[in-house]
Amino acid sequence: MNEERELAINPIVQTSVQHNTQVVSNIRNLTASLFGVAAGTLGLESYPGFIFYLVGTLIVSSLVFALRADGKPAEYFHRPLGDLWGGDVFSGLSSFVLTWTLFYGLVRA
Repeated sequence: MNEERELAINPIVQTSVQHNTQVVSNIRNLTASLFGVAAGTLGLESYPGFIFYLVGTLIVSSLVFALRADGKPAEYFHRPLGDLWGGDVFSGLSSFVLTWTLFYGLVRA
């Protein structure tokens, strides 16, 4: 009953939630490529490169949490933990590896 009242006062608009998820996905894909450029330019290999990506992704997630979601991700996402912190981490990995190997080859060759 209390949840129904909360939804009546503050309704969830599905198109807004989809838009917010798409914006975070775009940010993650762009930053994954930028992290790949940075890792390749720095000459990182193997595990340090992947750790660089994971730390960078954690920083991006915390920035989105603090700056875009105002510290209240439940108001902007359907599943805040999955959409904000875990979503698209592995889909951005392919972009990261692609640009990482490209720039590593360009700088080291």
